[in-house]
Amino acid sequence: MPGLLLRDGFTQHPFDAEFAVRTSGLVAGRHLETGQHNDRYNTAYYAVPPSVLRALIGRWRRSPQIAPLDQYTFIDLGAGMGRAVMVASEYRFRRVIGVELNPTLARMARRNLTVWRKAARAKAPMSIRCADAANFTFPSGPCVVFLFNPFGAPVLRRVLASVAQAFAARAGQLDLLYVNHEHEDVLKRQGGFSNLFSGQVMRSRADAIADHSILANQPDGEYSAANYEDCSIWRWVGSASKS
Repeated sequence: MPGLLLRDGFTQHPFDAEFAVRTSGLVAGRHLETGQHNDRYNTAYYAVPPSVLRALIGRWRRSPQIAPLDQYTFIDLGAGMGRAVMVASEYRFRRVIGVELNPTLARMARRNLTVWRKAARAKAPMSIRCADAANFTFPSGPCVVFLFNPFGAPVLRRVLASVAQAFAARAGQLDLLYVNHEHEDVLKRQGGFSNLFSGQVMRSRADAIADHSILANQPDGEYSAANYEDCSIWRWVGSASKS
C-alpha cells in the first residue's frame, strides 16, 4: 500500500516504537480503494495524535454525562490501523469498536489489537469491524463516536442520518468527538445536535515533532501538520432541536 514503505517517506511515530505496534504512515485517499461505492469519499489514512485524542476525551468527560463511563461504547468510524481504538481502550468504556472500510487496514488493526491485549494495556474490550461506516448499526446504550476526518461530507451525511434514526427516542445517548472537523457544517445543518465544544486542541511536544517530521518526508508534500487540531464535540439532543 503506497505510503507505508520507506521509499514513500514512511517514518515511524514514537507511539509505535514505544508499544511495538504499527500505526504509522500516510496513505492518500486515492490509494484506499476497495471497490465499494464510498471509496470516492475517502480522505486519507493517518493516525490521530495520541495526545489530541486523550485531551479531547478528557474534555468530553468534563461535560455533563447521562451515565458512568463504563456504560458507554466508544466507536471509531474510519479506524484505520487502530491507534484510536487502542488509546480509547486505556479508559474503562463498556467496549471499544473500530469500523474500517479497507480490509488491509482492518487486518493490520486486528494485529495491533492483539499486541495491545497481550501487553495488558486494554481496560475495555476491543474489536475491529471491516465495514462501511454509513451502514454501521449502533449498539444499545450510550455511545461516543470518534471521527478523525475519515471521509467526505456525503458519507458524513449518511452517518448522521443513521444516528438520527437509531437515536430518535434516545436523546443525549450519543456524543460525537470530531478531530480535524473539516465538515462540521454538515453537523450544523443536520439538526438535532448541540455543540459542546469547538476549538483547537494542542498536540503534545512529542506528537508535534513526530507529525511534522513524518509529513515533511512525504514525497509529494500533499499534507501538512500544525501544532494543534481543530476539534469539536457534539451531542445528539433530538431531531426537534437545532444546534
